Amino acid sequence: MKHRKLENSELERPDLITVQSMERYPIHVVLDNIRSLNNIGSVFRTADAFMAAHIHLCGITATPPHRDINKTALGATESVPWTYHTNTQEAISALKSQGVQVWAVEQAEGSTLLQNWGNAPAKGVALVFGNEVKGVAQDIVDLCDGVLEIPQHGIKHSLNISVSAGMVLWEAFKRYAL
Repeated sequence: MKHRKLENSELERPDLITVQSMERYPIHVVLDNIRSLNNIGSVFRTADAFMAAHIHLCGITATPPHRDINKTALGATESVPWTYHTNTQEAISALKSQGVQVWAVEQAEGSTLLQNWGNAPAKGVALVFGNEVKGVAQDIVDLCDGVLEIPQHGIKHSLNISVSAGMVLWEAFKRYAL
């Protein structure tokens, strides 16, 4: 069987005006002091693909518009709602006050392996991704309802945040959309 690659015009994607009015899945992304503008853009693009509700940019995490964010976001900074918070604690507090369950994506004692993550919380989930070098800060982990860990078996101790976000957002999306 041959597979013909589809043209963008055949993908039946909504336009920007339509997507801005569509209902989104109750998935929030919290970026805790992310340094790389390319990583930020990649997370926007992934959040757009899975119709995440909101991105919370915290601390030193840069905000759109920025040329290097746009380079990888490819317009997703316009389609995904976002907010800047001076610190991550502020974002987590606001989410918890709305009944959203907050999970750090990190390696920690007592973590839940991604494949064992339970059902989707009715009021939504927030996924906290940390700094490229230091990960999610311990004081932020302490505020979370749980910790999700992506199992890894190689010699490296971590994945790039854009890769981690893709994996974890896919798992969240499956719990709400499929």
